[in-house]
Amino acid sequence: MKSKSKCSILGRKRGLFAKRMGLRPSRHLTRPSSATLGCRGGVVALIILIVVALTIGIFPFFKQNSQQVKADLENPVFELAEIPEFIIFQENSLASLYSPVNLELKVIRKINVVVTGYSSTPWETDDDPYLTAAGTSVRDGIVANNKFSFGTKIRIPEIFGDKVFVIEDRMHWKKGNYHIDVWFPDYWQAKNFGAKRTYIEILGS
Repeated sequence: MKSKSKCSILGRKRGLFAKRMGLRPSRHLTRPSSATLGCRGGVVALIILIVVALTIGIFPFFKQNSQQVKADLENPVFELAEIPEFIIFQENSLASLYSPVNLELKVIRKINVVVTGYSSTPWETDDDPYLTAAGTSVRDGIVANNKFSFGTKIRIPEIFGDKVFVIEDRMHWKKGNYHIDVWFPDYWQAKNFGAKRTYIEILGS
């Protein structure tokens, strides 16, 4: 009679103990069969084929579209110069004829005034010398006047030709309504300008 090994005896005892305690004896994990491995390999191969097919099918589509867009840009269907509401200037810029900037300003009325000059010096201005009464920064083309509203455009033809000025500042009330003060960047420029009697053109669209 062959003797049983200690391992087999211990294994049987563990099985009987588990059975008495109502426990299911553990089972060893089995290696996957060749059929399972073959099935998994087939799925992976199928996924790879689908990805390759999609890549080959989509890439020519995007390539064709990109070539079409490039051709459209090089050969436009229409010429910008043929569109009446647009004009081309400096060969590479586009502007609308209906833009407010391009609207021709018309002379509404002419008024006789006295024209003087001022600059951003503390003794010539109130508060911030570089800020106008309209709340904007001083710059070339700004004038002060007590009669007309802020934003009114004027010309002083006898002195400045076709240059357009904008009223964005005020003067001392003693200067009255028919006095125009032109802003200069330098004190001596304003002082040397002096006082001149002339007329202004009130502009409107």
